[in-house]
This record gives sequence, structure tokens and C-alpha cells, in this order.
Amino acid sequence: DTIYRMEQQASSSTMQAVVVSQWCEPSDLVVSPTKAPSPADVGDKQIIVRIRFAGANFYDILMIQGKYQYKPKLPFTPGTEFAGDVEYVGSKVTNVRVGQKVYGIAAQGAYAEKIVVPATSVRALPRDMDLIQAAGFSMTYPTSYAALVYRGEVKAGETVLIHAAAGGVGIAAVQIAKALGARVIGTVGSVEKMDVVKKAGADHVINYQEQDFIAEVKKLTDGRGADVIYDPVGGDIFDKSTSCIAWGGRILVVGFAGGRIPTLPVNRALLKSCSVVGVFWGSYMIHDPKKVPEAFDALERWFVEGKLSPVVCGVRPLSKLGDALKEVGSRRTYGKLIVQIDSDTNSTTPQQAARL
Repeated sequence: DTIYRMEQQASSSTMQAVVVSQWCEPSDLVVSPTKAPSPADVGDKQIIVRIRFAGANFYDILMIQGKYQYKPKLPFTPGTEFAGDVEYVGSKVTNVRVGQKVYGIAAQGAYAEKIVVPATSVRALPRDMDLIQAAGFSMTYPTSYAALVYRGEVKAGETVLIHAAAGGVGIAAVQIAKALGARVIGTVGSVEKMDVVKKAGADHVINYQEQDFIAEVKKLTDGRGADVIYDPVGGDIFDKSTSCIAWGGRILVVGFAGGRIPTLPVNRALLKSCSVVGVFWGSYMIHDPKKVPEAFDALERWFVEGKLSPVVCGVRPLSKLGDALKEVGSRRTYGKLIVQIDSDTNSTTPQQAARL
């Protein structure tokens, strides 16, 4: 009996996690036992979440390589989006309770069985949202909301061109733009992804591997161009986008998944009277924190109304995190690839796991 209690204490004091001790590649990532957080590690306004699922993101690759704009101090556990159960709450926490299913965001630490976060960084799951959907919701959807609503100020009837429309932020942008009443044109790199984006609600989809998206956008807009261009790719895609932006339009700079950070001859902005607008969702908590709950309130309302439907292309175990990130980096995925964290659910199907 004493030995059993000692084993229980030992297992509860450790957890499985991915720990990065030096800058590396996805193939270098391994799962290992590490110290689990305890109530002694939790501040008055913090909580412990037992993570069930986490969202895999392209910037996770940049982060472990030491190439992301936010460079964590080594050693660290990567991963930012998560969903799971509240295991412990600090004495001044009022927005969530122990046992409640939540989803949230952290600067790092989501590729682990447990995480300590401020209670304000999580939200209860909306009605009918499962844990797998929730695990990929907290970065992609508010990023696209901030781009299209706060920065792009998209209006009903405008034409919005969304690049990499089959990706995580891309599909979120398609659905949000449609919820705003816009006409949506998506670009993708394969026939298979055309179907994904069409199902997500886009009015028109362009395969840029086979079609000139500049010519197609002009054709679809009677030569005028798109009112808003959502660009998470950068590089050549950004350069070409300046040729199909409408007069007075807005080009939203969301990321540089293409690898090259482009430059702009500003005479093009002058001639088109267009704006090039940066979007960095992560900075809203610092510079305009009231916008954060506003965005999530709107997104959750649209989800409940059926206007948003997260697309999950697969679920991978934490032990295969390196392979999962390589899939994301190779652009073989669409929507969100989700990582299953909790070993208690390892023998379940994704559908069964979602109901946990």
C-alpha cells in the first residue's frame, strides 16, 4: 500500500512533455518526463490545465529553430494553442472552475500534459464545440478576425482575396469574411485544396499552380481588383498582390510562410491609394487588451450560429510531433493538424477523443 502511494505521488509529480534545450529541427523533437506543475507553482490568478489536445502551427517550427520574432529562453516547451480540463485554480480565479473544459493560448508550453496559465488566457468551450476543434481555435480564428475586422475593416459586399486559403488562418479568414458579408476569392496550390476551400464557403477558388491569380482576380472583379487582400505567405505572393489590389484597397500582412519577407516600392501604394497593413494578433493583449475578449465573443457567437466550422485534417499523437510539424511545414496539410497530448486518450479515435 505504501509503495502504491509512493508510485502515485511520483507519477503525479512528473508529466510527458517536449522540451527544447537547443535550437533544432522538428525531427529532433522527443517526448520525455519532466516536472509537472503543482499547486505551489500557481499564483492567485493562475490555473493548471490538463491538456488533451494542442494545435500544430507553422510558427512552432520557427520557434524551435530560433527564427521566430519571439525567441523563448532555453530550455522551453513549444506549443501555444491548447484545449483540456481545468485541474486547479488560484484563490482569486472566478471565470473558470475545476473540471471545466476550456481552450486557450500561451506563449509556450502546450506540447505537455499540463500547463500553468493566467485564468484570463482560457475560455470555456462554446456550445457544441469539441476539444479537437477548440485546440486549433485560439490563434487562427482571432488572428483572422483581427486582420479582417480590426485592421482590414471589411464591409459587406467587398471582395476579399485570401491567399493560402486552405491553411489554418486561411480557412478561418474565408469563414469570417463570409460572416461579414464579403465576396471571397481564395488561392490554393492544388486541386484537392480547391475542394476544401469551396466547402469552407469561398465564392471562387484559384489554383495558382495552374492559373495566373492576378488575371483571374481582375477577371472576377471586372478589372477593379480585390478590395482587401489577406496575405499570410509574403514573398512573390505579396509582390503579385500589389498588381490586383483595388484602388483604395487594403493589403493585410499576416505572415511570411513563403519564407521571404517582401519589400514594397511605395510608388505602387501611391498609385493605387492602397494601404499595406500589418497584423500581429499576439500584440493585442499588450497594446489593446479590450479587443481580445471582443474578438472571442464575436467568434464564439458565429460558431454557435453555424457561421464558423473549424476544419481538422488529422490528429497525431504527441510522440509524433516532429512528423506533424514536418507535415505542416511541407504544406501537405489543410485546416488544422491537431496533436493529441493526453496518453489517457491514446487508444481512442479522434471522434471519441473529442467527446472527452
